Amino acid sequence: MKRVKECILTLFLALGLLCIPQLSQAKVYVQCPEDTNGDGVSDVDMPGITCMHLSAGDGFTVMADGRLQYIFGFGDVTGVPSDQVMEYGMLGAEFPAPNIVLDEGDEFYLTLTNVGMMMRPDLFDPHTVHFHGFPEAASIFDGLPESSVGINMGASLTYYYFLAVPGTYMYHCHAEATEHMQMGMLGNLYVRPAQDKLPDGADLRGFIHHNGYKYAYNDGDGSTRYDRDYAIQVGSFDPEFHDANLSVQPLPFASMEDKYPLLNGRGYPDTVKTEPLLNTVNGRPSQQLSSLISATHGEKVLLRLSNLNVTRYYSLSVEGIPMKVIGKDARLLQDSHGNPMFYETTTVTLGGGESVDVILDTSLVPPGTYVLHAAQLQYLSNNREDYGGMMTEIVISQ
Repeated sequence: MKRVKECILTLFLALGLLCIPQLSQAKVYVQCPEDTNGDGVSDVDMPGITCMHLSAGDGFTVMADGRLQYIFGFGDVTGVPSDQVMEYGMLGAEFPAPNIVLDEGDEFYLTLTNVGMMMRPDLFDPHTVHFHGFPEAASIFDGLPESSVGINMGASLTYYYFLAVPGTYMYHCHAEATEHMQMGMLGNLYVRPAQDKLPDGADLRGFIHHNGYKYAYNDGDGSTRYDRDYAIQVGSFDPEFHDANLSVQPLPFASMEDKYPLLNGRGYPDTVKTEPLLNTVNGRPSQQLSSLISATHGEKVLLRLSNLNVTRYYSLSVEGIPMKVIGKDARLLQDSHGNPMFYETTTVTLGGGESVDVILDTSLVPPGTYVLHAAQLQYLSNNREDYGGMMTEIVISQ
C-alpha cells in the first residue's frame, strides 16, 4: 500500500509540473498602498495600513502518528515578487493558515492568489477568503462566492477591510466550503483593541493604564488586561476523506468521520513542539503553529479559542486553573449597562464558527505544567494511537 501511494504521488507531481509553464504566465496583481514592485509590502512606513498576500493551493502535512495527509490550504507569500508567487506558492499550503493579527482602526489589504492544485491538475476550484463574523463594508469582500466573487486559478483579488470591531475571529475559504474547510483552508484571525494604545496614565474608571498594557477588548475598566495571548483553533481531519481527494475518488461526505483531533493543526505531542513541522513530500514547513502555552507565574494569559470544524462541537478543559470567560464570538460579555458578565468555568464548548476568549490567572496556582485538553476523552488520540490528539501543555515558570 505504501508503494502504491508513492507511485500515485510521483504521477501527480509529474502531471502538476506540466502545469507550471502555463501558470508561471498567470497575472498576479497585488494591491498595497505605496507598493511599487508588487511584492505586497509598502515601500514606506504606513501607520494604520497593513498588507498581506496569501496563496491558495494544495500541499501536505504529517499527523502526530506519522501519517501523511494531503491538504488544501493558504500560504503566506507576502514579500515574494509577483512574478515568483505562482511557483513559490505551489505545494506551499499550511494548516492551519497563517495567523492574521490586526489592530482596531487599521486598513487591511489582503491579496489572495489562487496558485492551483499541483497534485490535482484536473481540479480548477476557485478559492476565497471569508472573514468569519466580521461586519463587511461591502458584499464583494465577504468571500461567499454566490454574493461576491471566487478567485480562479492563476488569478488574484485584493480584499479591503476597515477594522472597526476588535475581537477573536477566524477565516476560511467559502468556495465549496464543506470540502475546502475539511481539507484545511482555515486559520486564526484576531483584532486587538484601540484601548491598547491609550496614553500612559490614562484612567479607566479607576484602573490606571500604562504603556505596554494589553487588553482583549475596549472594556473601559481594565478588566480584560492580559500579559500574553495565544490563538488556538480546534479542529479535526478525516484521513479517508483526504486520501480520497488525493487519489481522485468520490468524496465520502455522508460518512465523514474525523479521526485526528487537532489544536492548531497538530495532535499531541506535536502540539508542544515550538518549531515548524516539515512535511515529508517537499520538506516545506506546512504546520507552522505550536500550541504550547508558556507564562511566568503571576501573569494573565488570554486564550483566543476558535472552532471551524465542519463535523463536531468540541469542549476544552484546563486542569487546575479556572478559566474566566470574558468574550464570545468577538464580543465582550457585558449587559446593556456595560457591566461585565464574565464567569469562571473549567470547560468551554465551541461549535463550528464560534470563538471564546478566556483568561487564565496564573497567580492563583503554583508554578508547574498544566494541561489544556478535549473534555471528550475519545478525542485524545491520533487516529488509533492513544495519548495524543486535542491536548497541549500550559507551562508556568517561576
